[in-house]
Parts: sequence; C-alpha cells; structure tokens
Amino acid sequence: MDLNADLGEGFGAWRLGDDDALLDVVTSANVACGFHAGDPSTMHRVCRTAVAKGVVIGAQVGYRDLAGFGRRRIDYDHDELRDDILYQIGALEAFCRVAGDRVRYVKPHGALYNTAAVDPEQASAVVDAVLAYDPALPVLCQPGSELASQALNRGLTVVGEGFADRGYLPDGRLVPRSRPDALVHEPGQVVQRAVRMAADGSVTAVDGSAVPCPVRSICLHGDTPGAVELGRAVRDGLRAAGLEVRPFTGDR
Repeated sequence: MDLNADLGEGFGAWRLGDDDALLDVVTSANVACGFHAGDPSTMHRVCRTAVAKGVVIGAQVGYRDLAGFGRRRIDYDHDELRDDILYQIGALEAFCRVAGDRVRYVKPHGALYNTAAVDPEQASAVVDAVLAYDPALPVLCQPGSELASQALNRGLTVVGEGFADRGYLPDGRLVPRSRPDALVHEPGQVVQRAVRMAADGSVTAVDGSAVPCPVRSICLHGDTPGAVELGRAVRDGLRAAGLEVRPFTGDR
C-alpha cells in the first residue's frame, strides 16, 4: 500500500506543514505546482528532498486560486483548464529533472479533485491534459468517480485513493469540508480506517454503512494538526497488519 501526502503547499514566507518530516513517512509526494499553493523555490526544495529520500513525486494540480487555496469551485472553460493543468505538470517536471527524477503521476487538488469526481467536463479536461503530456502517467483519484471512469475509458492508468482521516458519504463521496463530520480526528480510528481500506477495500460511512473503497494509495493530509505523528501511526498500523508500504508506481 502506498502512502501519499500533499506537500509543498507553502507560499513565499509562509510554510504549511512539515514537508521534510512527512517525506520520512510517505512513499509518494503530491507536490503543489504554484496555482493553488507553492512557488518555484518551494517546488525545488521539496523535489530535491523527495528524490534524496526515495519518495516518488506526483503533480498536484489545482485551480488558479492562491487566495482560496484551491478549495473554491471555479467554472472553467474546458481548454483553459486543460492548459492550466498542462502548465502545472510542466513546471513541476522542470524541478524534478533538476533533482534527478521526473513526474510520476498526476493528482487533482481540492475543489478540482471534488468537481472532476462528478463533473464530466472538468474530468475530461484533466484527462486531456494527462493524455497530451504523457499517456503513461497514472491518475491518482477517487475510485468510482467520473474522473476515474473517463481516465480508464481513454486508456490511462487509474490509482484508487482513500482518505483515512476524511468522512465518507454513503454514496462514496467525501463529506464536504463545511460539515463538522468532514474530518476524523481520533488517531486510533484513523489507523483502523486505513488498515480496513488497504486490507478489505472498504470504509465506514458517516451513517455507519460499509462503502466499497478499493484503493492502492492512502492520503495523509499534511496540514492536519499532528500530521507527522499520525502518518507514522498509519504506516506502522499497515505494517503490523502485514501490508508492505511502498510506492504504487513500483519502480523506485
């Protein structure tokens, strides 16, 4: 099972989360590409550190919305969104190459992630961008989503992602962050949910029902208080359950 985290989400003088410590825990790093968060120096630093620690790098692409941290839906023109995503992948690729590696996958961020999960037009823009850049790049997204369906139908590799610290609705979608039950805070419960996702491919929804959740990667939110300790607990819990923790790309 892969462990991923959203990293490089600071901007200028502002740092968000402990990137260096999380890179000792995760196997894949979703690096912000400067649109919802991040800047060139931050991208350079995180890529260099990730490569040194053997962590796979993915492009975390988002809306052009620094003020809203990419968590506000934007109704984009299809071609404009496709080109914004291409721009972000290309920018991160430059820093990956300087660090001695390359972009290994693509993951949408925030509102783009949630919108592309249900909106055919925005899902299509993400797929078009990946196909145009490199059809061999996997797409990391929610299993059963519109984005997953379109990506699979058009020949891309889809990697299902689960969120051990997020609430799920009975239909498999994430609970909106505006709700009080959007996040799971108790560490033991987060670890238990991660192991269940990895071993059984399911998760308990907020109404108590079991929801199918076939995943190959589990996301740890770097901006969650105590994220590093929680990440270590999840990693150790997976290993204790007999699961190998390694990148889903399989080649590092």
